[in-house]
Amino acid sequence: MSELIKKLRDAEPGPAVVTAEGWVRTRRDSKTVSFIEVNDGTCLKGLQVVADHEKFDSNLLNRIATGSSVVCKGILVPSQGGNQKVEMQAQSIEILGEAPESYPLQKKRHTLEYLREIAHLRPRTNTIGAVARVRSTMAYAVHRFFQENGFYYVNTPLITASDAEGAGQMFQVTTMDMANPPRLEDGSIDWSKDFFGKKTNLTVSGQLEGETYATALRNIYTFGPTFRAENSNTKRHLAEFWMIEPEMSFCNLDGDIDIAEAFLKYVFKYTLENCEEDMDFFSKFVQEGVKDTIAHVVNSPFARMTYTEAVKELEKAADKFDFKPYWGCDLQTEHERFLTEEVCKRPVAVTDYPREIKSFYMKLNDDGKTVKAVDILAPRLGEIIGGSERENRLDVLLARMNELGLKEKDYWWYLDLRRYGSVPHAGFGLGFERAVQYVTGMQNIRDVIPYPRAVGQADF
Repeated sequence: MSELIKKLRDAEPGPAVVTAEGWVRTRRDSKTVSFIEVNDGTCLKGLQVVADHEKFDSNLLNRIATGSSVVCKGILVPSQGGNQKVEMQAQSIEILGEAPESYPLQKKRHTLEYLREIAHLRPRTNTIGAVARVRSTMAYAVHRFFQENGFYYVNTPLITASDAEGAGQMFQVTTMDMANPPRLEDGSIDWSKDFFGKKTNLTVSGQLEGETYATALRNIYTFGPTFRAENSNTKRHLAEFWMIEPEMSFCNLDGDIDIAEAFLKYVFKYTLENCEEDMDFFSKFVQEGVKDTIAHVVNSPFARMTYTEAVKELEKAADKFDFKPYWGCDLQTEHERFLTEEVCKRPVAVTDYPREIKSFYMKLNDDGKTVKAVDILAPRLGEIIGGSERENRLDVLLARMNELGLKEKDYWWYLDLRRYGSVPHAGFGLGFERAVQYVTGMQNIRDVIPYPRAVGQADF
């Protein structure tokens, strides 16, 4: 196996013959040599391969076009330019796969909108390739953080008969012929004849199932795909996305916030340290200063305030907002950014939200009006994490479910956790794409997932 181009770029010059395999980004010719940039995707910048015209057939060199795959062998010498440490003096070049002039990624700037139309080729570009490397690094850091802190990785089901959010915006899963489904005497669909014997959907969250393992293994985390059938055609929403959801037994809201802060800082710090070249690229060409923004999050202690305190701060500046804040409203992105960028000037954890705007499983506070919920807000973004202490009192949870019209029979197993050895427990959720979008500065969430699924979009 040949060396990765990432390693060849950092190698020392020497007489040993090395092999570089990859795809041609550019080829330019002078009178005596051809300069070929070869990149295998392991780094932002490729390796410059210099081919002496006296040593290579002109027909071969003319076939080497942008997008071609090649194997180059030669020695590494000090680079004559200032953009790289070494370059290769080629001794042999083999073309593995040619790319004609119709290759969609010619040497010019392509819009991100255009690249979404060729999602199978877009990772070969500088921007999407850098996103893919950062995404991979962040995913690895997620697992490292939890594994190093005593959490167990749990795979929760993608197909479920319950709705974790109680929102009903779910994709239905069925094997029935929808043009002629089996029906009951009253004309309604007979779901007992379906594959699972009941109505099932794609999950919106692994939280409820995660709680079952947290009440057995103490600390667990999930990291997998989730689905929302929301008709939201925005830069911040996807129909299919990945969620990270830790759950901790014997943990209250304060402990939940502590873990969330440590988690974000760990993942961001690891990415800054291991994706320096890509982060410099994003700071220069995508979102100016994004690297400094992420470093600021890493180095700043998170502020904490209650929802009531936050609303009071927002009401002082009500004229600045399109949506006027009031107690009981769901905070908008403009409110969240104001709290982080103007009031606290750092990330902030907002706690104790009104019960009416939060989910049924969040623990009710003694005031009867608020729940032990938290949103972690980040500068330039707004909400990045949402979590809560979970309601562990059976009678209170049942009352809350009845209030919202949720059927006890649909959550019988979840209620059993409160019947048998209930303990205080808490957790949070982080949308992985939202986090990647924040770290890279990419403006559209569809550009930080390999194949975006959104309203009217299920290509590839």
